[in-house]
Amino acid sequence: MQNPPDWRNDTVLPLHNDVRANAIAVDAACSGNPGPMEYQGIDLRTGYRVFHFGPLHGTNNIGEFLAIVHALALMQQQGRHDVTIYSDSYNAILWVSKCKCKTKLERTPQTEPLFQIIERAERWLATHSYYNPVVKWETKKWGEVPADFGRK
Repeated sequence: MQNPPDWRNDTVLPLHNDVRANAIAVDAACSGNPGPMEYQGIDLRTGYRVFHFGPLHGTNNIGEFLAIVHALALMQQQGRHDVTIYSDSYNAILWVSKCKCKTKLERTPQTEPLFQIIERAERWLATHSYYNPVVKWETKKWGEVPADFGRK
């Protein structure tokens, strides 16, 4: 079986048939929790990394939240309102919908830079409307999200 199949000319990646290629997949990685955290976004049409941030001391859930907001802000800046944002983090999607990062990470001098970024992301969500669908990546059905760092 060829993947992508012949009929699928919208991507170079081996995507499940249910996955839209006009999309950005996001994911975060954290070495320890908390620990050095980073996140990235991958364009599902091309397979190219659209953005990367970190590492910064934080948690995986915070990275997932910031990755979604980063993708939404970038797509708004580029006027690309039809691009789907995929994340495998139910918590992060919920936090984005509530415009609030509900982390339990302690605010300390070490985590202060990250909390400044979180506040900026929450401010952006509170002051901007976005039209991009934010969709849960179904790992059991579709495999690992293409933005995965591959460290499991």
